[in-house]
Amino acid sequence: MLGLRAKYSPQSLAVACSGGLDSMVLLRLAHDWCAQEGIALWAFHVHHGLSPHAGDWLAHVEGAAGELGVGVDHRRVTIPNDGSGIEAAARKLRYAALGEMCRAHGATLLLTAHHLDDQAETVLLQLLRGSGLAGLSGMDADNLAPGLLGVEALAMARPLLAQSRAALEAYAQEHGLRWVEDESNQDPRYTRNALRHQVMPALAANFPGFQARLARGAMHVASAQRLLDELAAEDLIACQDGDAIDLAYLSRLSTDRVDNVMRHLFAVRGLAMPSTAWLHEMVAQLFSAREDAQLKVTHPGCHIRRHRGKLYLTPHLPDLAGMRDPDDIGVLDREGQSFRWQGEASIAFPDYGGVLHFEPAGQGFDAAWLRGQTLTIDFRKGGERLKPAGNRPSRSLKAHYQALGVPAWERERLPTVSRDFDLLFAAGIGMDCRHWSGTGRELVGLRWEAVSGEIV
Repeated sequence: MLGLRAKYSPQSLAVACSGGLDSMVLLRLAHDWCAQEGIALWAFHVHHGLSPHAGDWLAHVEGAAGELGVGVDHRRVTIPNDGSGIEAAARKLRYAALGEMCRAHGATLLLTAHHLDDQAETVLLQLLRGSGLAGLSGMDADNLAPGLLGVEALAMARPLLAQSRAALEAYAQEHGLRWVEDESNQDPRYTRNALRHQVMPALAANFPGFQARLARGAMHVASAQRLLDELAAEDLIACQDGDAIDLAYLSRLSTDRVDNVMRHLFAVRGLAMPSTAWLHEMVAQLFSAREDAQLKVTHPGCHIRRHRGKLYLTPHLPDLAGMRDPDDIGVLDREGQSFRWQGEASIAFPDYGGVLHFEPAGQGFDAAWLRGQTLTIDFRKGGERLKPAGNRPSRSLKAHYQALGVPAWERERLPTVSRDFDLLFAAGIGMDCRHWSGTGRELVGLRWEAVSGEIV
């Protein structure tokens, strides 16, 4: 554990302690090391409530930790029946509870008791699932896991990862350690148990020491994955244009490199990793769709769109109450929201997703005139025209947005302000100069601020 101290400098660390053999060995080893190094130690237990013996396991952990003088805490979790599977749901809740306890007690390093046999199981499971290199890399000896634990500054380490379960059992017997047995570990309906009790004994009989060789193979795979990550990071820098991705650059890469950089992009943006089939279909659509097509591929965490040779990942946004489809003739007669300006600095319009600001301007509308008008805020119906300056022609809003490079998915959320049939202002473009007043008066300019904070 000396390497962990040099790398993470923990002032307080915690052991995830189920009460089983592996965690009881880890608790004793961590206690001896922390006592020698002067580091505070906690034992954290998660009570899943799935077994009638769960209360006994908690009592065992509390008793063992108490004998060592180690602080102990626990959390009770309820596994939902949401179709995700008991194993996956329990794992997610367990790590969330462990992260919450680490945060509550100031532990900056969490130790788990995963060992060599666990690593072999993990690699076999990932291989059987058809996982890529990231999955076949197995478990890291240590890593930062904010997405798993919910704590940015918390590291997780597995100091027993190179030790076999047989070695841990020998240590426990030598030191007189007691542990509990989870009866669910014998249930072959769980995938890991089927491997542990049916497949791995056969492998051990025919390939003695296979666990160490699988772990070594996982290390080679992890090395290859790191090289791919470095290449993906370089490609992403090269093809990035602000928040967008230059498709011309991507088109010059091999299919494998495109897939690699796209997976890296999803990881950097914190999005769920798509399947290989989904990724291939998405990339094919990006490169094969017509240039004028309004391409939108939906991912659970975002929309993938193409605009002027660029790829954009845009968030899922709820429809606004005032939105309409300009091509849906059946709604064109619906009125927008009428209002009167009475000199306020701004007026909020939640149905239109933002705030309309009224500000002193060198060029703009006469304030007295504007106060006397009944104004309407609305989304465009199609056919509106706007003249932004005296030396510029009147053009349709669509033409203005195209000239300004405003993507179609942004245009549909940009409102207009009009008086009767006269368009006064279009967010993302500006005011219509045909209704400006001359100098010498109190002039007002309009500015739209979306709820996201973007000023248009």
